[in-house]
Amino acid sequence: MQKPEPIITIEHVSHSFGDKIVLDDINLVVRKGEFVTILGPSGCGKTTLLRLIAGFQKASEGKFTIAGIDVTETPPHHRPVNTVFQKYALFPHLNVYNNIAFGLNLKKLPSSDIKRKVMHVLKMVSMTDYEERNVDSLSGGQQQRVAIARAIVNEPQVLLLDEPLAALDLKMRKDMQMEIRAMHKKLGITFVYVTHDQEEALTLSDTIVVMSEGKIQQIGTPTEIYNEPANAFVADFIGESNILNGIMIKDRLVEFADHQFECVDKDFGLNEPVDVVIRPEDIYIFELSEAAQFTGTVTSCIFKGVHYEMMVITPEGYEFLIQDYHNFEVGRTVSLLVKPNDIQVMKKERLCNNFEGSVVDKNQVRFLGHNFKCNEMGQVTNGTKVKVTIDFNKIILQDNQEDGMIRGEVRFILYKGDHYHLTVVTNNQEHIFVDTIDVWDDGDRVGITIPPESIQIINQ
Repeated sequence: MQKPEPIITIEHVSHSFGDKIVLDDINLVVRKGEFVTILGPSGCGKTTLLRLIAGFQKASEGKFTIAGIDVTETPPHHRPVNTVFQKYALFPHLNVYNNIAFGLNLKKLPSSDIKRKVMHVLKMVSMTDYEERNVDSLSGGQQQRVAIARAIVNEPQVLLLDEPLAALDLKMRKDMQMEIRAMHKKLGITFVYVTHDQEEALTLSDTIVVMSEGKIQQIGTPTEIYNEPANAFVADFIGESNILNGIMIKDRLVEFADHQFECVDKDFGLNEPVDVVIRPEDIYIFELSEAAQFTGTVTSCIFKGVHYEMMVITPEGYEFLIQDYHNFEVGRTVSLLVKPNDIQVMKKERLCNNFEGSVVDKNQVRFLGHNFKCNEMGQVTNGTKVKVTIDFNKIILQDNQEDGMIRGEVRFILYKGDHYHLTVVTNNQEHIFVDTIDVWDDGDRVGITIPPESIQIINQ
C-alpha cells in the first residue's frame, strides 16, 4: 500500500533561546491525513516545534514546507494550518456561534456561507443547539469542542493541537480522546498533536515522535514505540519497563541480572555492553519450579484493577516490576521466566562520560569550564587538547551544592534494577551521567565532585 504524500516537511530545524538550545537539528516528515503526536517530558522542545510549524516563532535554522510550499518565512495567518491551544483562547464576550464564526467574518464571507459552515462544524463536534450559549457557561470539555470547531471551520490542511486536554479531569480527558480520534477520521485532515501523556499518545496516534532535550529520540507507530524502543529513554518514558545493564555474549544470547538468557537479537559484537528492556507484563511469575530461569522474593503486591503489580528482588539484588493476573503475597519466593521474544536488547548510547579538555599542567586538566586535578600526566605541553573520560560510577553527588567542585541539576532518572542512572545538567548546560545507589529526585540541585583518580586522559 502506497503511503500518502507528505504535507509537512521539517528539514534541519534548530532553535535557541539565548544560549539555550531548545531544538537541535530536527528532521520530520508528516504525511497527509496522518495523526502525528509529538511526545516528551516538559522542556523537551515539543511545544516550541509546534509553534514553529504554526509560524508563531521563526526558527534559528532550518526549513519548513507545508503542502509543497516553503513557509519558513511565511507569517501564521498565511499558513494552511490552525492551532488549538491548551487554554482554548476563546473570546469571553462572544457566544459559541460568534467564537466559531470569528475567522470567517475576518474573511468577509457572506453571512449565509458563515452560518452554513458554523452549523456544520457544530454538528461535527456534537455542539448543536449550543450556538447561543455564552462560552463561560460551558464545561471544560465543551469549551474544548468549541475551540476545535473554531479551528476546523476554516478548513485548514493541518490542525495543530497543543496539549488540548491538559486542563480536563481524567474521565473527561478519556472521553475527549475518543472524540478527537473520531473527529480526525471524519475530517480526514492532518493532525499534529503535542502531549506529555504517554497513554494519550498511544491511544490517539498513527505516528509518535518521541523527543528529549530538543532531539528526536524515535519515530514510529504506537506498537513500534512500545515494543521496539530505540533507546533506554524511550523504553522508560513509554509505559512501565524493567531496564538493566547487560552483556550481549553472542548472537541470541544475552546476560543480565547475573543470568544468561536466550533472545532473538543479533548483529551485536561479542561481549558487547547493552541495555536490556523487559516489559512488566512479559515476565512470567509462578510457584517455585525447575522450569524457572531465576527466582526472587516478592517485596510488594498492589492490585491495579485489572492486574496485580508486584516488585520482586532476586538473590543477586536485582529488582523487577511484574504485572500479572495472579497475586503472590509479600515475602513469598517465586519462580520467574522470560521468553526470548520478550527481551528487547538495545545498543548503549554511551559507555562512559566523554568530554573535550585541555592540559593545564601535568597535574591538572580543564573541562566543563573548570580546572580539575588528575593523576600526573608526565611530560605534557600546556594547552594540549585531550579527551577526558570518566566512568559513570566514579562521580560523586552531594546534597549541598557548595560541597561540589561544580553544580548541577538532576534532569532524568533511570532505574536499572540495582542502581539509578542519572542525567545531571551543569550550570553551563553540560550533561554528566552518573550511576548511583542513592535516591535523588528530578530537579534536585546537587554538588558534583570528580576525584582525580577517576579522570582518564587520552591524547587526541
